[in-house]
Amino acid sequence: MHAQIVLFDGFDPLDVVAPYEVLYAGGTASAGALSVELVSAEGAREVVSGTGGLTLRATAALDPSRAGLIVVPGASGRIGEPGEVPDQDAGDGEWRQDEFIPVLLGRTLNTELPALLKAAMANPDVTVSTVCGGSLVLAMAGLLEGRHATTHHMGLDMLDATGVHAVRARIVDDGDFISGASITSGLDLALYLLERELGPRISHAVEELFAHERRGTVWREQGRVPVGF
Repeated sequence: MHAQIVLFDGFDPLDVVAPYEVLYAGGTASAGALSVELVSAEGAREVVSGTGGLTLRATAALDPSRAGLIVVPGASGRIGEPGEVPDQDAGDGEWRQDEFIPVLLGRTLNTELPALLKAAMANPDVTVSTVCGGSLVLAMAGLLEGRHATTHHMGLDMLDATGVHAVRARIVDDGDFISGASITSGLDLALYLLERELGPRISHAVEELFAHERRGTVWREQGRVPVGF
């Protein structure tokens, strides 16, 4: 199995590095049953994050036809004050310091990433997953309408406005699409992916290695519907 973690200009480093380390460790613990790489829509290139200009290198282009896992991170930048809006030209050009997170996420719509993710979502051999604002990238591209997903708590209303069933949970499993909520949920998301794909013993071994226990209940559209609260 192969995991592709997507980089785009302005990405949040922790959204990327946490799943990368967990999935890489899972591959080691499973004697190579899982491999992982950093990719971008444009192919091999240096990609600048939204945190202090930290740069990571994508080694290949995102391949939606390749079976396995795809992980889409969120962005790192300014949240902004209530009522504050970006400058008209904020979305033009390359990454700049302290850009608004919605601008960084929205800029992905002007790349090949939405088309590649649409192809991945249509591939039955691919599980697409997101960390934090990564679900908003897919939602703004019209790829999650009617699906269940989560994102950072500050973006849940925006997620809901795109026609997504927004769920206030740390991890949401919607079959071939799995989403994580806040930035640190990337650890829990990747551990859950290991459990789903390689089994609980591999996931538990990585939990022990990183001294991190997965938090919360993974939400699925199963079982009785809660009433009375």
